Amino acid sequence: MSGLAERFESREPGAKKTGEKVRCDACPVMCYIADGATGACDRYGNRDGHIVRMDPLTILYHAAQSDAELVPFASGTPWTGELIDPDRPFVTAIGAGTTYPDYKPAPFIVSQLVEGIDMVTVVTEGIFSYCGVKVKIDTDRHIGPETATVRVRGEAVGHVTTGEYGSQMLSLGGVHHLTGGSKAEGRITCETMLDLCNRKPVELSIDGGAMLIVEAGKPPVIDGKPEKRMRVGCGSATIGMFATQWRGLVDEVVVVDDHITGVVSEHQAGKVLGWEDTGIKIIGRRSTPGRYFKVSEPGLGWGGTTISDPLSILGDWNANKGARPGLSLLMVSTTGEQFAYYELDEALKPVSRPFPERLAHSVALIEENCEPALCTVVFMGGAGGSLRAGVVDNPVNLTRSVQRLQTYVTVGGAPVYVWPGGGITLMVDVMRVLEGAFGSVPTPALVAPVEFTLTREDYLALGGHKDHIRTVQDVQHAGGEYLNPRQGRLAGEENPWPPRAQLKRQRR
Repeated sequence: MSGLAERFESREPGAKKTGEKVRCDACPVMCYIADGATGACDRYGNRDGHIVRMDPLTILYHAAQSDAELVPFASGTPWTGELIDPDRPFVTAIGAGTTYPDYKPAPFIVSQLVEGIDMVTVVTEGIFSYCGVKVKIDTDRHIGPETATVRVRGEAVGHVTTGEYGSQMLSLGGVHHLTGGSKAEGRITCETMLDLCNRKPVELSIDGGAMLIVEAGKPPVIDGKPEKRMRVGCGSATIGMFATQWRGLVDEVVVVDDHITGVVSEHQAGKVLGWEDTGIKIIGRRSTPGRYFKVSEPGLGWGGTTISDPLSILGDWNANKGARPGLSLLMVSTTGEQFAYYELDEALKPVSRPFPERLAHSVALIEENCEPALCTVVFMGGAGGSLRAGVVDNPVNLTRSVQRLQTYVTVGGAPVYVWPGGGITLMVDVMRVLEGAFGSVPTPALVAPVEFTLTREDYLALGGHKDHIRTVQDVQHAGGEYLNPRQGRLAGEENPWPPRAQLKRQRR
């Protein structure tokens, strides 16, 4: 702990001593905390009769050179390098503390000059009852039907939502799971979201579907099997990309896919290249030429289907439309993981043959164009009245400022996407936030760091808490009302602050 930080003194209403315990008012649980212990959140503790924020306040430093390697920089550590720009610190909300109870101004309201413009950043750790996580799982494999319930240790924590291109999607958390079910459901939902946001692995089960291990930035594990790659595209897209690779090497190519199976001789890409008809028959629903739906049910086989034998999707070959003995056929999946080679016999039946070397490059090219399979976790939350009241006297002013791009929102210094429409509903990729930045309280709810950055002029015009504005230098040297020392980090240009567009608007 830093001796530069100020101790939090008991005040009314606030922390109150009860015997050897101190009552914490940092969230609605209002824990009584013994000396040397922490509350139920593990974020606040009792140190010598004072409520203190146990995690350090985190400050981001920008690299002095855009191409410089970024390295961690911790407060108090000797530094002789020139990679950081000491004139570009950014006080994040990680370790800052909360606005609860709601009448408080935010824990830190910090001003500094950035390229000659007086900027104010308001930081707070928001308590989010209305929040969830969206999980993108790069895989073709069927993990469960849409709307199927996702469970952790038997408790419902979310559902499967609409699949996207090469990925399966989960929607987890939300206020109904946190507060609308049993205590166990709310507690486990909160634990699940916290672990996912802090980049920890979580084991999920899907009703009528798969068992998953999901961890942000890592490959998914589906029914005990790690996924290696996501598909290059649907069957039709694969035909379009690689038709030229097959021209002159094979008579027919079928790319098996759960959604759109492609056939090169019928596909427009094949027609443009002058591909001849082969008399092939696909058992499925024909969409446009060379594109077939519903060749199989979703599953863990070829191209995300239930198929283990690709010939099962073929009907009888038609000699009147080009089928002939010796016609060669390549069947391949959308990831290139499964492939087989056949030739038609005298009865026009496909017979398996050794895979020819001439086609190996094309299959390898499909695999090369498949990106590594990863799990992506996006935190999504709504910034409510209590959080906004810590920024300005009239919360709706902040909402409107964010909506008109006057105020820039970040989570732990990472850029967010703010949804259009009412309120401040934001999303952030947890991989861009420092690990361990998210917390929880047992109400249950998640705690997420949130920063609002705007010019001092705009901040005062919104009705900001002007009497609580401090310089960044004061924060660096004196700390905050909680006993939380500074902890430096470098922020690369992937998380720029403040955004250049904001500075340009101000100059105009």
